[in-house]
Amino acid sequence: MPRRRDFPDGGAGLDALPWTFLGLDGQGPLFSVDLGLHDDPAPLLPPGLEPFEELRPLAGLLPAEQPALLAQARGMHHWRRTHRFCGECGLPMRPEQGGHRLACPNGHHAFPRTDPVVIMLVRHGERALLARGVRFPPNRRTVSALAGFVEPGESLEEAVAREVWEEVGVRVHGVRYLASQPWPFPGSLMLGCHAEADDPALTVDPNEIVSARWVTRAEVRNADPDDFDLPDRTAIARQLIDAWIEEG
Repeated sequence: MPRRRDFPDGGAGLDALPWTFLGLDGQGPLFSVDLGLHDDPAPLLPPGLEPFEELRPLAGLLPAEQPALLAQARGMHHWRRTHRFCGECGLPMRPEQGGHRLACPNGHHAFPRTDPVVIMLVRHGERALLARGVRFPPNRRTVSALAGFVEPGESLEEAVAREVWEEVGVRVHGVRYLASQPWPFPGSLMLGCHAEADDPALTVDPNEIVSARWVTRAEVRNADPDDFDLPDRTAIARQLIDAWIEEG
């Protein structure tokens, strides 16, 4: 990642923009600066570096540690943008603790938030359920695991059961946690699970799901791109699918 010395003006033009301390690496402290508020950020960047808007396509192209840093920066700056004023008294907030705490003149504080999301691969016998959400890009045939936000007062298992029932009308049991993944779009933590279906009959909610289908491991291993694609290997949905395939 570029350092202040790499910028055309030594980073002086960045001083008025929101910044956040990300941590330390082998060369010293790392900071991120939100260029999204600048009319034309390109002249501020070092030669050869271009601004980008979408982090997701870059994840598989960067060294392992850099997507996590970019995800942290994106989540922190989104939080800063959406918490410019105090939720209790309405006064402007100022950054403290390297940008990891906001405070207003009345002493009220705000801290970065992460929204928990469950993502679950539902299984029935030797088949697993894959679906296309209404927000999926129309020019791709990607299918994925079901997902949804955890509501206040819910356990992880309750959120999985509710989301699966709401989206495809299937009751599940045996919810089992597998892994998690930060998902900075803009500030979520994906909690990956497997769950067993009581009955494979589907009742799809068209407001959430375009289509859903039960597939075998052989169908996934030999998937025709003209039929369906799997999520990128960097996505936790793919990890859930791969874990299921490896079991067979």
